[in-house]
Order: sequence, then C-alpha cells, then structure tokens
Amino acid sequence: MKKLDFNSHISAQFNAELERSMSKVLEMGGLTERQIRDSIKAMMTQDEVLAREIIERDEIINELEVEINELCIMIIAKRQPTASDLRLLIVIIKTIAELERIADTARNIAKMAFTPLPENHSSILVSLESLANRSLIFFEKVLDSFARMDLEAVLSIYPEDDKIDSEYDNIIRQLMTYMMEDGRTIPSILTAMHCARSLERIGDRCQNICEFIIYFVKGVDIRVQKNEKLQELLENRDHKAL
Repeated sequence: MKKLDFNSHISAQFNAELERSMSKVLEMGGLTERQIRDSIKAMMTQDEVLAREIIERDEIINELEVEINELCIMIIAKRQPTASDLRLLIVIIKTIAELERIADTARNIAKMAFTPLPENHSSILVSLESLANRSLIFFEKVLDSFARMDLEAVLSIYPEDDKIDSEYDNIIRQLMTYMMEDGRTIPSILTAMHCARSLERIGDRCQNICEFIIYFVKGVDIRVQKNEKLQELLENRDHKAL
C-alpha cells in the first residue's frame, strides 16, 4: 500500500500541516521504539545507567505528545476538516496517547534494573526477554502499518496480542511457583510480575493502534462486536484476494 497522499487539497498549507502531524507521530513512534528496545537491554543487563537515561528521555516523548495534540487541534479549528481528514486527525490524537503510555511502560520496565533477581532464577529473565522481544516486534509492525495506514498488514498482525497474552500467562504461572517455593524471593518476583504485566500491556496498546488504523481506513469502530466485525473484514479481504 502506498503512503498517504498529502497533496489532495487545494490549500498547500493544509497539505503541509497534515504531513507534519503525521511525520511528528512517526518521530514519536521511533523514540518510543528506542525506549522499548533500551528498556529490554537495561532489564536484561541490570544496567542502572541506561535505566536512568530511559527515565530521563521519557520527558521528550511527553513533550512531543503535547506538541502533536496542539497541532491537530489547531488544524481542526482552522481547517474544519471533514471525512477522511477528520478521521486521520482523530486517529493521530488517539495514537499519540497510546504511544505516550507505551513509553511510560518502557520506563517502568527499565526500573527493573534497580531490583536484581535472585541468581538462581536467571530463567525468569530469559522468559521476560522472550515476551519483551515479541512485544517489541509487534510494536515495530504496528508502527510500520500506521505509517502506510495499511489495512492488510493490520489484519495480519492483529492476532499477535493473543500470543503475547498466552506467553504472559505462562510467565505468571512460573513466577507464582517460584514464590511458593521460596518466600524470600517475593519482593523481586513481584517486580518481575510487574515487568511482565507492563510488557503484556504493550501488546494491548499495539492492538488499540491497529483498531485506530482500521477505523481510519474503513470508518468502522470494531471495539463493539469486535469478533463479528473483524471476521467480516477478514472475509472481505479473502474475497478480494480471490
């Protein structure tokens, strides 16, 4: 699918404003991706210096969210967009809110560097790394789909959140077992549980962004009767493929 066309309006300034808003979202997405990637590294290596850098960089993402939000509000007030332009601006506003929350989640994951796990529970970090990488890959695919507003890609990756949820459930069961075996590990295991929950939430928020893309492309909000509407979109895609 081609990139969005920002040259469809009579006003060149309107085109530029829409393109700038989209470009800023992708910039914010790139910074958020870096935060996720670095937080995984800080967690795995117990790198407190990197963890502090991640925490400090979070403010940059917060400022970007405010900037993009104000830009979109200005465009709506000045241009009074209709149809797909208005949907795009609504989706941008919703998406940057999710990106900001994902960045907050990455910051929380990085904090795990300050609470080392017991040495005999290195397998926990292995499980967390697997979940973290799955969540990161999902985010990367969602960001790419958003850049192109690619419905086909979204429909393909949308179920990824179910795999993340399943892996999260397995980790929680593993952590519960460790706590029951040795009560002294409870503080560090609770930190690991919080980290796993944060990683699972990245998947949830990525799926939310998928739903925003579907809304922009099809004008359909699948959050109500999600399974039925998603199945309909999948069937329509299959028919077109034939």
